[in-house]
Amino acid sequence: MEELLKAIAQGLVDDPDAVEVTADEPDARGNVVYHLHVAEDDMGRVIGKQGRIAKAIRTVMKARATKEGVRVQVDID
Repeated sequence: MEELLKAIAQGLVDDPDAVEVTADEPDARGNVVYHLHVAEDDMGRVIGKQGRIAKAIRTVMKARATKEGVRVQVDID
């Protein structure tokens, strides 16, 4: 899952080397929180107008998580 999120983000930004993805341990309900870190100049590219790109990234991640039978949340830091 981390690789998928990193690959999506690297395709969107100007500085793909600055992309970092970290994951928290699953909580009591089994939710895993992924933290996406990008360069400050690329933040707008990842969020998009009115958050459309960020919403699309979260949708793709949730679809993949459903296929694997887990729950995920994506935070863009």
